[in-house]
Amino acid sequence: MSATKKGILQRLAEGPVIGDGGFLFELEKRGYITAGPFTPEVVVEHPEAVKQLHREFLRCGSDVMQAFTYYATEDKLTHRGQNLLDKNGAVIGVKAVNESATKIAKEVAAEGDALTLGSLSQTPSYLAGKPKAQVQNEYRNQVKVFVSANLDFVLAEYFEHIEEMEWAIEVCKESGKVVAATMCIGPEGDMHGVSAEECAVRMCRAGASLVGVNCHFDPFVTLKTMAKMKEGLAAAGLSPYLMCQPIGYLSPDAGKQGHIDLPEFPFALEPRIMTRFDAHRFAREAFDLGIRYIGGCCGFQPYHIRAIAEALREETGKYPEACKKHMPWGEGLKKHTKPWIRARASKTYWENLDPSTGRPFSRAMSKPDNWDVSQGDNHFKQ
Repeated sequence: MSATKKGILQRLAEGPVIGDGGFLFELEKRGYITAGPFTPEVVVEHPEAVKQLHREFLRCGSDVMQAFTYYATEDKLTHRGQNLLDKNGAVIGVKAVNESATKIAKEVAAEGDALTLGSLSQTPSYLAGKPKAQVQNEYRNQVKVFVSANLDFVLAEYFEHIEEMEWAIEVCKESGKVVAATMCIGPEGDMHGVSAEECAVRMCRAGASLVGVNCHFDPFVTLKTMAKMKEGLAAAGLSPYLMCQPIGYLSPDAGKQGHIDLPEFPFALEPRIMTRFDAHRFAREAFDLGIRYIGGCCGFQPYHIRAIAEALREETGKYPEACKKHMPWGEGLKKHTKPWIRARASKTYWENLDPSTGRPFSRAMSKPDNWDVSQGDNHFKQ
């Protein structure tokens, strides 16, 4: 980080920070990732594709370029990945994936005033019941790369169990960097029954300066979880910054494990994609709740991030490049040829629109699978 660039804590103290959106589902749709393994070898195979998506988020207002290091531990790449080979015939492993991902993030961040972030996620080793030392070694291989690349801060994200999250934060703290932590849980808490309030307190006490949730739940369910976390932290006398990066699919019918329990996951979620106006409302409600790091996860596309930037423009004082092509609340429609479309150029129209799916017999809600299996179950043995 250059001497003139403000760090994450300084930026948060001054106002909201806008994260980026989803890489995993977007790159799968673009033909670069295989659904199922959901591993990020694309950063080695097609770095230009990842770089392009980073640039789209940067242009739409993201303040942080999060390296695409999701599910990039050796155990995940080996046991749940595809054992893909690079152009020289070598297996694409943890070092290659994390080094390429951090390099890409730094290159794009340098094109603007963005910070860089390295993230790690829950491991197959933990779910299979492996010991703490073995699980932490998986994280350590990633964190070493983040430190070597001098990323601005680190994030432990997408954890279903607070115990594993605490293990991950311990390793992240070894980096000497600011640590953020977000769990993929809903209002019911983690998969072992620990409440959202207690999860927040334990993340903070483990050493996280930013605490919250990401993935699995839609923005408005996520805000319910964040409200619980905020209450738990206040009761414990703790005040970390609040952070959330929800999915971009409206899923109020999701069960305890979120959208991954829905029968539409992962190939038929498109009818649930929220509108730019949903994203705008989410950003305002998140800010009003006291959340200061606001971004998105799976299903969050660049235009959703642009909507967040527009919603928080007064607080950030920023007007991203992509906003110059987008007049808020459809103002540009005033120049449309058709008069009925010109009539839609108003905030009232778009705020009150109830979009249809175009599917006459589609259901409003689905029934989650709810297998109710978790860490230590035989289904996770490897």
